[in-house]
Amino acid sequence: MTDKLPAVEFIQVTRQFEEMKAVDNLSFRVEPGEFFSLLGPSGSGKTTCLRLIAGFEQPDSGSIRLSGEEAANLPPYERNVNTVFQDYALFPHMTVGENVGYSLMLKKTPQQERQKRVEEMLELVQLAGMMKRKTSQLSGGQRQRVALARALINEPQVLLLDEPLGALDLKLRQQMQVELKAIQKRVGITFIFVTHDQEEALTMSDRLAVFNQGKIEQIGVPAEVYERPASAFVADFVGISNLVSETLAQTLIGSAQSFAIRPEKIQISTLETPVPPNAYSVVGQIQDALYLGMSTRYRVALEQGGHLTVVEQNTTSAIPQGGKVQLIWQREHICPVSQVQ
Repeated sequence: MTDKLPAVEFIQVTRQFEEMKAVDNLSFRVEPGEFFSLLGPSGSGKTTCLRLIAGFEQPDSGSIRLSGEEAANLPPYERNVNTVFQDYALFPHMTVGENVGYSLMLKKTPQQERQKRVEEMLELVQLAGMMKRKTSQLSGGQRQRVALARALINEPQVLLLDEPLGALDLKLRQQMQVELKAIQKRVGITFIFVTHDQEEALTMSDRLAVFNQGKIEQIGVPAEVYERPASAFVADFVGISNLVSETLAQTLIGSAQSFAIRPEKIQISTLETPVPPNAYSVVGQIQDALYLGMSTRYRVALEQGGHLTVVEQNTTSAIPQGGKVQLIWQREHICPVSQVQ
């Protein structure tokens, strides 16, 4: 935490729609200049939080503060925040330059200054020289950059991004993740990013909040959330995890504490491989193998019952189905979690 006032702060905020609490007594803070992601499945409350920050929704209870100022009485146009939507919401009849400079035109910014700032923004998002293009002539990635430039030209304290990469194909989405993070670092503006894509949140965020049914299950830096999930939900939603129930845990490690372990932390070995100190082992049979290119995902049926998923890089030949193997993992890679069904 910094000594500065948080860019955004929720204090026991609740927003209810009929019988459903979209946001349920939430408290969290986003620091100035932070890239903060709201991650969770559809309907978990992420977009409602974004709309509350923007002023499109009002909380039923609690307080929302922007740079320390209570936002309850501030209409959207008086909040120093801008939003980039998934569909970009560009004006199709306008050129790229007109779209980017639209808000400056409304503010009656002199044309020469407006053009200069539009050019600076287009250069920032790598669209220099495209001012006179129609948005209909642009690719999805280019339209996303125009929407970003249009939002940044107002120099908001906070930029809200509602799944802005969701409409792009995988390769372009991955490229834009890198570019968006680089732009955020360059401009130093607080970004609050909504996504249901776990890899996207882990790749881009300084910190992330994992949402579930209107509540936050965990807030932390990406490595912390991935390596030390606070609950079975986080372990299962963020990446792939083996969730081991109390009964099976007692059999495998001698403790009736439910735990999670990531598939890549488990080593597949021969039955004769000695077990290192501070490690656990179990014998099983390869039930199926899914080839993923760089790696193979194995489902291993355990002699004690149940199964574990293991991911191994394809540095050697794949293990045939039905083969007996020993699974070994270090004690430190076990993460206790809430009760697993």
